[in-house]
Amino acid sequence: MIRIFFVFLALASILSAEAVTVPTMNFALSSPDTPQQLVSSLNVLVVLTLLFLAPSMILVMTTFTRFVIVFGFLRQALGTQQVPPTQLLVMLAMILTFFVMEPIGKEAYEVGVKPYIEEKIGYEEAFEKTTLPFKNFMVRNTREKDLALFFRIREMQNPATIADVPLSVIIPAFVISELKTAFEIGFLLFLPFLVIDMVVASILMSMGMMMLPPVMISLPFKILVFVLIDGWNLLIGNLIATIK
Repeated sequence: MIRIFFVFLALASILSAEAVTVPTMNFALSSPDTPQQLVSSLNVLVVLTLLFLAPSMILVMTTFTRFVIVFGFLRQALGTQQVPPTQLLVMLAMILTFFVMEPIGKEAYEVGVKPYIEEKIGYEEAFEKTTLPFKNFMVRNTREKDLALFFRIREMQNPATIADVPLSVIIPAFVISELKTAFEIGFLLFLPFLVIDMVVASILMSMGMMMLPPVMISLPFKILVFVLIDGWNLLIGNLIATIK
């Protein structure tokens, strides 16, 4: 406490001996004087909005949805409650998403972002070229039925090229396609573990052990089977193989 007192005393003496200039910030709101100021303000607003929506865009424009739902189904099928923990499954889904989407992100940077930074193309052209690799990826992994659904809802004509497909149409179609694919994979994951649960339950009933929960007995066998078949390697390999 004595040291802190002397530190404050020294600071007070310095401030009283010298004039210290304290920086100030102006938060006043005023109308722009020139169109350039308005454009600059709107650009800042667009960048902040994109940064705010970045996590949501990861969910709807990448394979993150498929990975995280399948991992959730796997944990439910194994019956391990909170093992692996949710944070670990989400991080694993994020890492696999980055692994899958890295080539697409590099392509988008090379054809759109980099020329825009070098002032070779305009903002609108840069946006179109940056989003085109993501559009190609989403169209490859979207069912035609889902894509046609949103075109029909909007009463729009069929596009001639992928570039003509608006993001407002392709993103929801891609999301419901990913949900359907994830649920199909989850159903296939449940089947072998469901068979183990049924076999264990039948054996316990035949032995008259009604009070013993079948889940408690089948859990070690399900974990053993998953480990013997190298489940994580098999699951992740097949998950990535389903991505076009």
